[in-house]
Amino acid sequence: MKRPHVLRLCSVFEPPDAVLAHGARFDPIGGMQNHTGQLTRALAARGVRQTVVTGRPPGAPRRDAPSPGVVVLRHGLRLRAARQLYCVGAARSAWRHAPGLDLVHAHVGEDLAVLPLARMAAERAGAPLVITVHTSLHHTFVAAGLRARALKAVGGRIEDWAERHCAQVIGLTPRLAERLIDGGVAAERVRVIPSGVVPAEFAGDVADPFPQVPRPRALFVGRLHRQKGIETLIQAAAALRGPLVVVGDGPERAAAEAAVRAAGIGDRVYFAGFRPHHAIGAIMRHADVLVVPSVYEELGTVVLEGMQAGLPIVASDTGGIPGALGDAGVLVAPGDPVAFAAGVNRVLEDRDEAERLGALARERARAYGWDGLAERVLEVYDAALGFEPTAAELVAVA
Repeated sequence: MKRPHVLRLCSVFEPPDAVLAHGARFDPIGGMQNHTGQLTRALAARGVRQTVVTGRPPGAPRRDAPSPGVVVLRHGLRLRAARQLYCVGAARSAWRHAPGLDLVHAHVGEDLAVLPLARMAAERAGAPLVITVHTSLHHTFVAAGLRARALKAVGGRIEDWAERHCAQVIGLTPRLAERLIDGGVAAERVRVIPSGVVPAEFAGDVADPFPQVPRPRALFVGRLHRQKGIETLIQAAAALRGPLVVVGDGPERAAAEAAVRAAGIGDRVYFAGFRPHHAIGAIMRHADVLVVPSVYEELGTVVLEGMQAGLPIVASDTGGIPGALGDAGVLVAPGDPVAFAAGVNRVLEDRDEAERLGALARERARAYGWDGLAERVLEVYDAALGFEPTAAELVAVA
């Protein structure tokens, strides 16, 4: 069967290592970046031609071809605010490349532009639209503050409108799929396909990237943003039984570093900054516990990566995390630094329990390999293009 030519629209995409030279302040590591990059590679390996239209972090080329049959077109100004100005160039690019497309696939997060752009491109191409909801501004986004409440109100309406005019909707978790169906999306148009991992990235012996940091150590990987619970984590750090390594960058880094200095724990918290995604496996293999203190998280790729690495995980009991982690980790209330510190210390002090949780996590991670997930995305594309799905291709939502 001939593979489709897909236009992938996403406000963020896996950045090249070149962003390191520019401070990596534009959310260089995050679930959607990893998801879109890994999915694009996995589909390219299956012969799917893809044009990716996305935002441009500082230091990233405007155009590159990371895989055979894949072209990435990045747009946007070098601003730390109003990053959605990428949509001006992205609209021109999507319009120009729409003719000849077979399908448009939009990835939705906290962005107001991507869905109108995707709908426009699909209409111009006469092609079906598939939407992957990474964060639902209508159903699951937790709004704190005036800006976030306005984003939720406007973005929720845009999301509802787009979901009524698309061929298929992919939710990362059964929880989200249920809410989409309850919100009026026909059940036969909803699929559950989570983010995934590449097992090879977590295999083999590698050198410790942080030999200067004592063991046992706790690890945080992600954007330094309020959504990720970085404030809670810093408050918990003083009570941890071992040092904390913070890998990532973002708008809350300066505040987090200031809080560490104010607490007098600068010798116990190590800010490693942004590291390219291919380095995360090695970092995790030399950690003793992964901490995920997110305020909300639809799924959390870092959770899946920690599971693949066989790490015990202490995470917020929020969003899709409990469904992915199950009994292979310690769940605590989001925003509770005392509970997080207690959970981490429990794992650091009881190595038998840590090994048990790590083994359970690694076993659960087997369901999240990108090879299998890419095949499921291809089945969604077939359904959107009018090929008759089999019963096995329809995902039941419990």
